[in-house]
Formats: sequence, structure tokens, C-alpha cells
Amino acid sequence: MSVERVGVIGCGAMGGGFAEVCALAGLPVRVVVRNADAARRGRERLTGSLERLVRKEKISPADRDGAIARITFSEELEDLRDCRFILESVAEDLAVKQRLFEELDAVVTEPGAVLASNTSSIPIMKLAMVTGDPGRVVGVHLFNPVPVMGLVEVTPSLRTSGQTLATTSSFVTDVLGKQVVLSTDRPGFVVNSLLIPYLVSAVRMLEAGVASAADIDRAMVLGCGHPLGPLGLIDLIGLDIIASVGQSMYDELKDPQYAPPTLLLRMIEGGFLGRKSGRGFHDYSPAARRAG
Repeated sequence: MSVERVGVIGCGAMGGGFAEVCALAGLPVRVVVRNADAARRGRERLTGSLERLVRKEKISPADRDGAIARITFSEELEDLRDCRFILESVAEDLAVKQRLFEELDAVVTEPGAVLASNTSSIPIMKLAMVTGDPGRVVGVHLFNPVPVMGLVEVTPSLRTSGQTLATTSSFVTDVLGKQVVLSTDRPGFVVNSLLIPYLVSAVRMLEAGVASAADIDRAMVLGCGHPLGPLGLIDLIGLDIIASVGQSMYDELKDPQYAPPTLLLRMIEGGFLGRKSGRGFHDYSPAARRAG
């Protein structure tokens, strides 16, 4: 089944990035957000991202204008009724996502419409089973920044239909030009099952005083050829997001390697969220950038 119209719920980095790549692929996209202020921020984020692509000569001004014209905003889930593929990209909170999928299930009654979640850690079955048709629910985990990163983890639950999986995989690869990795419905899927313990270990190393944040990151960049050190990567993703994903995986698996360290939790409580707040394990303030 071809996807002719896309719906996106949430317009943060991931939802907005997905809306952008869909619009650049020529598809009309409806983005549902909480309120007018969220819509304004979403438009600014999308416009800014597209402008950067123009400056880098990745797309033409005409491509930018066409993509912007294809994206509309709404505050009503009802406006997604005729969408064939809907991606949920809201907070990594099981209760929030389950309520949303219950509402989506009542609104989107088009046969064959896919309900996808961008969750990075929550089992897909827990979202699918609050709907009347678990077969149309699938995990579609994107990576930030979505317009640049070529990978998408596609995760069917035991109830996901073959048609849903085929439609999703074809859409992601043939229309959006991404590469698919299939994962079983395990918390963290492939990437975060490997990544979260690594990142958490780096925080524990810092917490234990083994080395400074700068030296931990420098060691992994120069010693292992990583493009970014683990603490810098946490700053890029967001300390709150890493803690949320790790806690979700720990709650499901009871494996302490996923549990957020105390230092990470105290930093979040203090407002140190990484690049988006200007300070995390490293300093991203204007003064620090000028000094660096």
C-alpha cells in the first residue's frame, strides 16, 4: 500500500525532522501539536533546518519552498483521519503514548493505515495492545538529526501484520531513502541496547573521578576513532532523554547497566540538559564558544 499523506504528532527534533524529510520527498504532511505556540516553534525549527540545507547547497530554494508549503499544522488529532502513515513522536512516557494510541485508534479508521511510534525504548506491544487493531502498530525509531542520519530501526511486535511491516519498510527505504535495520520487540532495540550501557558507563566513570569529562571524551575520540565522545554525545542527545530511555529499559529488564547514575539525575534536576540548555557535561554557553 502506497503512502500518499503523512501525519506526525509532535514537532520536536525527531518529529520535525521526520516531517521535513517527508515533505522533501514530495508528500503532504500534517503535524499535530499541543497549541499555537508549539506550532510556531515547530515552523521555526523546520524553516531553520531547511534554510541550512539551502546554505549548504543540499537543496535548492525551490525545494525549500515546496517542502514548507507541503507542511500544515493542527492542534486536532481528527485532522489525521485520512493519513496513511502516522508517526507519534512525543515524550518517552508509556502512559502518555498509550493514551495517544487509544485516541489515534478511534480517529484513524482508514483500512491499512499505519500507526508508528518513534519510541527508542518502550516495547511496541505495550502500545499496540491499547488499540483495536494491534496489527497496524509498528516501531519506527529515527536518529537525530533525521535529515542527515541514514538509519531507521523498524520494530514489529508479535502482533504487527506482514502488510504493516512491508508498507513501513518500503516507505522508509523507497520514499525516504533511509536504510532499515529490523529489530525484535525488545526494550532499546538494537542501537540503544548497545549505546545506553556505554553512555551510562562514561557517566559512572566521571562520577567515580577516574578522569575529567574532557579526557573521557578525548580518549574515545582519539583512542577509538569515535566522532564524538560519550559525554559529548549525551549532551547532544539530551541528558533528560538518556535518563528517560535508560530508566525505561531498566524498568523492563531490571538490568543495572541501564539504570541512570545519580550524577546524571542530579544534573537534570539542576537544569543541565546538554546543548539545548547551554550546559551539560560540557559548556555550550556563548562565552565558552568564544573562548573555544
